Amino acid sequence: MCFKMAEAMDTISCSICLEILKDPVTIPCGHSYCIGCIKGYWDQEDQKLVCSCPQCRQTFNPRPYLNRNTVMAEMVKTLTEKNTKKKTKLQAAPPAHCYAGPGDVECDVCTGRKLKAVKSCLVCLASYCETHLQPHYESPAFKKHKLVKASPQLQEKICSHHDKLLEVYCRTDQQCICYLCMLDKHKGHDTVSAAAEIAEKQRQLGEKFKQRIKEREKEMLEVRQAVKSFKRSTQAAVQSSEKIFTELIRIIEGRGTEVKELIRAQEKANVSRAEGLLKQLEQEVAELKRREAELEQLSHTEDHIHFLQSFQSLCVPPGSEALPSITINHQVSFEDVMKSVSELRNRLEDICAGEIIKMSVQRKCHGHYLSVRTSHCPTSWAQDQRRVLEILLPADFGSQHTNSTFVPV
Repeated sequence: MCFKMAEAMDTISCSICLEILKDPVTIPCGHSYCIGCIKGYWDQEDQKLVCSCPQCRQTFNPRPYLNRNTVMAEMVKTLTEKNTKKKTKLQAAPPAHCYAGPGDVECDVCTGRKLKAVKSCLVCLASYCETHLQPHYESPAFKKHKLVKASPQLQEKICSHHDKLLEVYCRTDQQCICYLCMLDKHKGHDTVSAAAEIAEKQRQLGEKFKQRIKEREKEMLEVRQAVKSFKRSTQAAVQSSEKIFTELIRIIEGRGTEVKELIRAQEKANVSRAEGLLKQLEQEVAELKRREAELEQLSHTEDHIHFLQSFQSLCVPPGSEALPSITINHQVSFEDVMKSVSELRNRLEDICAGEIIKMSVQRKCHGHYLSVRTSHCPTSWAQDQRRVLEILLPADFGSQHTNSTFVPV
């Protein structure tokens, strides 16, 4: 058979390219070629002004017109398909003789070195190799025998009481039995065939899987929705937090400006007072220097009466009001101001730390487990932050510091 197939394949091969004919054409001498191969061959022979057959060398003049040989093309297609199927079958076919190795099921009919079993018969309760299995395929006597994949546990499929095949399932006792057990120990029980029980269990388990999948997919959807809601709430809380802390910074900066203005006002008042006093002192010194010069002139006069009359006016102190007592302090201190500001800073730090810890504890208590059935209110974060803002700057902050006076010591 193989020789005939090889011979047939040779008849549909092109003698030019040595491959299977493609678009075969037959020239006048009867030989067939690929249309592309013979055209190329004759194109080279055009220089000789003659066309010939590459096999028999018969010449043709003029050059023959080439038509596709449809009969040859169909034959090529048929033989090619048969050859391909045969190769596939040969490649897929297992070895004819394979001896049983460790872990393999042995053929129960083989003598000597046993071959590997390929099937087990549930009626014969035996396993067979490829050779000894043929009667089950060919003889009508084995037509109703049930063949399964070779199994080493055939005895487990036999009833230990009646030595019959276990092919019935007792739902009452939840075990496999033979048909004789139905008439004996399991008489009156709820029994079905093993195949029916398999189908029922597969149906029940399939429904259970479908229900579980449906529940889990629903929970997945709820979790995804909860994640989206949580992200929206988080974004809203972040924006609210940024807004509130920006407002808080603005308030603190405003309070800082007020404190700075108070310090500058105190500075201006004290400097103005000192400059006024300095001006008075400068005027008095100038007046005293003028009188000193006048006294110097009077000391050179010989008119004693004029000296005594003028001396009286020189003794009157300059200025109509007495100057206040002057106390000079070279180290003016704003310790009270700095102390108040430091206390405010410490107070802010303590309040911030305390409130953040409180919010963290609340989140752990109320949000430790993700609940897909409740939505987080985005305003809860804003409420917490508003609370921080309210307690960071107490109501009496302005009255405490705007009424303060800063007196140098």
